[in-house]
Amino acid sequence: MLSPLLQVDPEIFEAITGEVRRQQTSLELIASENFVSVAVMEALGSVMTNKYAEGYPGARYYGGCDFVDIAERLAIERARTIFGAEHANVQPHSGTQANMAVYFALLERGDTILSMELSMGGHLSHGYKKNFSGHSYHSVFYGVDRKTEQIDFDQVRALALEHRPKLIICGASAYSRFIQFSRFAEIAREVDAYLMADIAHIAGLVAAKLHPDPFPYCDVVTATTHKTMRGPRGGIILCRQEHQKSIDAQVFPGMQGGPLMHVIAGKAIALKEAMAPDFRVYQEQILKNARALALGLEKRGFRLVSGGTDNHMVLIDLSAKGLTGQQATQILERVGITANKNLIPYDPRPATEASGIRLGSPALTSRRMREPEMDQICAFIDQALSAADDQAKLDKIHAQVLELCEAYPLYQRSYHM
Repeated sequence: MLSPLLQVDPEIFEAITGEVRRQQTSLELIASENFVSVAVMEALGSVMTNKYAEGYPGARYYGGCDFVDIAERLAIERARTIFGAEHANVQPHSGTQANMAVYFALLERGDTILSMELSMGGHLSHGYKKNFSGHSYHSVFYGVDRKTEQIDFDQVRALALEHRPKLIICGASAYSRFIQFSRFAEIAREVDAYLMADIAHIAGLVAAKLHPDPFPYCDVVTATTHKTMRGPRGGIILCRQEHQKSIDAQVFPGMQGGPLMHVIAGKAIALKEAMAPDFRVYQEQILKNARALALGLEKRGFRLVSGGTDNHMVLIDLSAKGLTGQQATQILERVGITANKNLIPYDPRPATEASGIRLGSPALTSRRMREPEMDQICAFIDQALSAADDQAKLDKIHAQVLELCEAYPLYQRSYHM
């Protein structure tokens, strides 16, 4: 019980220390990833992980929940305060499970949902055929205009009028423009549909009032506490009071048992961090850095989907570069830059190859990098993708990446636990 990890399991110890080194010595550009604070990591590795707490604060099915109740109540109140929500459920283990609970609460099996198509920037849990949401519900998808590559609201309205969905979902995992919740709300009212916003990616920007607010318009909002929120991996649901009972019942006992109390404690800490004045400064820098990435890439000849960005991410079309997204991510990883392949609108390639890559600025911003570093990173990307078969050039770029990482250390000391 008291032996250190290195002694108990050297293989896992090596995996963790290897991941520490990887994070410290690479440039993290995956838009859905970020680095939590030391305080959040302390909570995640705390004795809160030992406690079973089925139910909700003040109404648990186990004894001994006094202190985990404190943690969950703090997380709930902080979430409500930050987002201006009437109710918050902080128990979902992920964004997908937050979405699942909403569907179970508002819909019957086979009901119609209208959401953004995955290949256009949507999410698996918004009705994709291989996901539970596509199995359980009848999914209809809207997309983006071929010319502007932004949401086609004429199509959204036409599909809504034709199919009369019970739920309309606005939100995306690979869409770099503002989401106009007010326009979705007009359409939802016209067809008497519930409106749900999935702000998993943009929650930090919404919290900092740097993105249009979904709450005046939507019945329910789901989010994750990582990504731009810079907290532990997990989900939250924010809703109007009228939906509290049904949503809470679907989270527990509907689809989850005991909540992960160490994660909820971490969520509470991240939410407190998001209430501090410097959180808005951080979010402002995320936007500045994303725009700097967009400008830096564009001036080096890369085509940006939709022509730019309003949020934390940039989607790049590599078609003119003669590379697939899969090839590009592999090349970049060889020089210490982590990104992910991504479909672009109307992509002729399969998802396993894709024609684009998705980049995001939150993790680099957490390392205190700013616009000059973004331009330098754009140069690294351009040089690496132009030297795919020249290992000597790639080694030189990798050395420069390591120098930049060393100049902006991730943590002051290594954390293995």
